[in-house]
Amino acid sequence: MSDLLISDAIGNVSTIPKEPEKKATQLPKPAGYHILCMVPEADKEFESGILKADTTMHYEEVLTPVLFVVAIGPDAYQDKERFPSGPLCKVGDFVLIRPNSGSRVKIHGQEFRVINDDSVEATVEDPRGISRA
Repeated sequence: MSDLLISDAIGNVSTIPKEPEKKATQLPKPAGYHILCMVPEADKEFESGILKADTTMHYEEVLTPVLFVVAIGPDAYQDKERFPSGPLCKVGDFVLIRPNSGSRVKIHGQEFRVINDDSVEATVEDPRGISRA
């Protein structure tokens, strides 16, 4: 397999390797007031032990109200008028958001969302058992 060649506007050329062990492991850095969050994997079965269909799993992941905070942009929570009590969350928190919030991206098969700093509605210590009503 050959590497994918990419070039920027000023002619710098680099490669993106196709071999999994050589792929970049870095995540994108959120810009401005954005927050990078990971979508937790949905349970593969119901409490009764019955396996969930792939479609059910997909909808649960897309519409999940719970995200895991991976990175926070440099301008997030800097506005003292909008956030007088300080940041609403920190890296490592589980947060509640409205379903379908943010920009969805998949990185090496894992879904991430980039949300606005004011999209966070609450933090939770243990997200297990929380689902969309």
